[in-house]
Amino acid sequence: MSSKNQTSFFVRSRFRLSLAAVAASLLATAALAASPTGAPSLAEYIAAICSAAFRSAPAQEAPFLSENVGAMTKMLVDMEIKPSGDIDRDFVEMMVPHHQAAIDMAVAVLRYGRNPQIKRLAQEIIVTQQEEIAAMRLAVGEPLPPSVPSLTHPLPGPARDP
Repeated sequence: MSSKNQTSFFVRSRFRLSLAAVAASLLATAALAASPTGAPSLAEYIAAICSAAFRSAPAQEAPFLSENVGAMTKMLVDMEIKPSGDIDRDFVEMMVPHHQAAIDMAVAVLRYGRNPQIKRLAQEIIVTQQEEIAAMRLAVGEPLPPSVPSLTHPLPGPARDP
């Protein structure tokens, strides 16, 4: 590849990754609502910080990194709680988003990763983090949410049924 082609490829790759980072930031912002004062919202600020480190990544990694930026942004925003006076409950309220982010990041690696060993670890992370969320909620007397299909396997449907 010539130097000119390499430069062009690099510029296109950075542009695609920048678009993915901007898209992740916009999605997080839309989901978490921007500040009415016009100042960056906490979600915008966090997404910008998280995505800044990924600017030099290869373009093919952009969808995976974008999902991770979204997971980290949501986690950090959701961990900002109003203290209740109950240290145990406050701990659970901060830890649940932390564990959910691990689940969301593991789902992203299942979607985009290639290494079978890493994908198995991601499946284990999903299961163990779900178990820990349930245990923490039960420990502070919260009811468990209704069961949902596993995140580690595709949902059956008309298109997938034989």
